[in-house]
Amino acid sequence: MRKARVLFKGEEAGVLTQSDDGSFLFQYTPSWTADSSKPSISLTLPKTEKTYHSRSLFPFFYNMLPEGSNKQIVSKLNRIDKDDYFGLLMATAKSDTIGAVTVLKMEDE
Repeated sequence: MRKARVLFKGEEAGVLTQSDDGSFLFQYTPSWTADSSKPSISLTLPKTEKTYHSRSLFPFFYNMLPEGSNKQIVSKLNRIDKDDYFGLLMATAKSDTIGAVTVLKMEDE
C-alpha cells in the first residue's frame, strides 16, 4: 500500500492511497470537510466525508501526469515504470503542477 498527502495551496486536503491490489482510494481529511470555506480539489471529487474508490487512478490525478517525451524522461531519470501512475505522480506532483494541488508521498508509518 502506498499513500500520499494531497495539498491544496499548501494545506492538507486529503489522502490518496494505492491499495495492494492496484486500486485507488481518496478521502478528504475531517478538518477539510468540516470547514465550509475549503473547496473541493476537483469537480469530479466533491467535498464529502465518504471515501472515493476507483480501480484506476482518478482522472483528476491522472491528468496531472506527464505525457509523451516528458513521461519517458521522468520515467527514465527516476527509474519508474511508465505504467506506474502512482510513482509518476509522486515524482512530479510534489512541486511541478499547474494548479493549486500538489501531492506528497507519505513515508511508511
